[in-house]
Amino acid sequence: MNTAEATSLPRPKILVVDDDETLARSYARMLAADGYDVEVRFDGESGVDAVRKIPFDVVLSDIDMPHLGGVALLERVRAHDLDLPVILITGSPSVETAMAAVEHGALRYLAKPVDVKHLRTVTGNAVRLHRLARAKRSALDLAGGVDRLVGDRAGLVASFGSALETLWIAYQPIVSWSRREVFGYEALMRSREPALPHPGAVLDAAERLQRLPELGRSIRAAASEPVTHMAEGAMLFVNLHSNDLLDDELFDSTRPLARIASQVVLEITERASLSHIRDVQARVARLREMGFRIAVDDLGAGYAGLTSFAQLEPEVVKLDMSLVRNVHAQPTKQTLVRTMIAMCHELGMQVVAEGIETAEERDAIVAAGCDLMQGYFFAKPGQPFPPAAF
Repeated sequence: MNTAEATSLPRPKILVVDDDETLARSYARMLAADGYDVEVRFDGESGVDAVRKIPFDVVLSDIDMPHLGGVALLERVRAHDLDLPVILITGSPSVETAMAAVEHGALRYLAKPVDVKHLRTVTGNAVRLHRLARAKRSALDLAGGVDRLVGDRAGLVASFGSALETLWIAYQPIVSWSRREVFGYEALMRSREPALPHPGAVLDAAERLQRLPELGRSIRAAASEPVTHMAEGAMLFVNLHSNDLLDDELFDSTRPLARIASQVVLEITERASLSHIRDVQARVARLREMGFRIAVDDLGAGYAGLTSFAQLEPEVVKLDMSLVRNVHAQPTKQTLVRTMIAMCHELGMQVVAEGIETAEERDAIVAAGCDLMQGYFFAKPGQPFPPAAF
């Protein structure tokens, strides 16, 4: 079933921009046959003008056009709309244009001649990502934003040292409701340092002291220690700060966590930007080669837009608890959650709903199409490994 038929949402609108009129009309006919509403423009300026007037779901643009090329068009689009996916196509691929495309936020960079099947797949995924991005922005508006926790600076160095010395890991089950079994455990940082009373305070101290790599290494080492005692087949979910992707030790195959990579899902939060990591896709690819799986955490409470999905292409997505809380009593949340779950599933991602505290929340999440859940309703975080109650 094509993208337009697979949902009750309005037909997706695609803009095709190419100075080769024959090729542009060919793309348009193909996409129209797949159920999209398609507009065609034959130069970059008129393409930008169309974007400003019409709410498109995807822009498909040639790079090599006179007066205003595809990369410049992309810059203009980003000034108008941060979320609109732009797919750039070129007959003269080069490292320079590819880097420029990625730097300015192109969703995909394709070389001519473009395989029709691949273009259909890329366009369909782009539509889903755009709708997911819009749902995320609505979720952020609904949540009213998230305050950043900041620790006390007095005695920060001593307090952080004590936090590292007393650091321990609590584990919380992630369950499959349909199978009534544990799917995995999330490793959650804890510390006995009273001046830094919660994980957010420890992370903030590490960031202010520029000691995030040290904290990340301590967490990963501690999280991997009791894995041999986990339930058979269960996955270990370990949180990464975005800066951890810059730590060479994360990619060291001799480290304890790397030795069990096939059992590990690395969670990267939506609350921290990836913009300072220029080669994030290459780094994530290395982690996958080592056997790790990737998850996007805090969906619906972090940065809006497509960045995390386009760069990480996660296997797992975790819905933030702000979306789950009282979802059974709020129709707006129910619609958002159902949309986000459906879009993630269409993109081949597993979805975990975090923060389940009541049977009503559980039932609403199940009705929305999500099977994997985590929260106090099933088990509180504890020493390895707390049983889950069904």
